[in-house]
Amino acid sequence: MKTNRHCFALDLINDAELISAYKKYHENVWPEIEKSIKDSGILALEIYLVENRLFMIMEVNETFSFERKDKMDANNPKVQEWESLMWKYQQALPTAKDGEKWVLMDQIYQLKA
Repeated sequence: MKTNRHCFALDLINDAELISAYKKYHENVWPEIEKSIKDSGILALEIYLVENRLFMIMEVNETFSFERKDKMDANNPKVQEWESLMWKYQQALPTAKDGEKWVLMDQIYQLKA
C-alpha cells in the first residue's frame, strides 16, 4: 500500500495556561475524533509542540484526499464541536488564508539512503 506524508504548522495562543489545557485535551482525544481521522484514510498522525508552534505529521493511504476529509468533517457534528473547542486555543499563522487553520508545509530537504 502506497502512503503519502503531509506536514502542517499552526500556532497556539501564546498563553501558558491555554497551552497546558490544549495539551491536556490531546492526552485524551475524543474517540469520535480518532475514528473520523482513521475513516478518512489517515494511517498515522502526530502533533509536536515548541513554544506555541504546532507541527503535525500525517501519513495517509491512497484513499485519502483533502476534499473528502473536509466534506466528512463538515458533515460530522462531533468533529465540528471538537474544532470549535480547539479554535479557542489556536490562532492562524500570520500567512494563513482566511479560514485556514493548519497550513500545509513544503518539504525542502530529504536525506537519501
